[in-house]
Amino acid sequence: MSTSFAVPAPRSAMLLRRRIATYFVGGAEQVPALVSALEGRLVHELSVDIKDGVRESSMVCAVLLSGDETGPLLDSLRALPSVVSAELV
Repeated sequence: MSTSFAVPAPRSAMLLRRRIATYFVGGAEQVPALVSALEGRLVHELSVDIKDGVRESSMVCAVLLSGDETGPLLDSLRALPSVVSAELV
């Protein structure tokens, strides 16, 4: 008697371009922490908008992510003390 098991071939996760907008307080001093949250990911675009006299600043980026990475990235951004919100746009 012989037993065989079907083992699916490993599939690479399909990467999708996700645009993420993050709104934060604290000005330019917060940018290094925001950028480090993106470390290890393929960032295609990144822009930060800090205006004098405006309470919230913004960072918008385009990142290549697999579907299961999107939620954890948003959660890690939202966990930063300076972040007001982080959302897909």
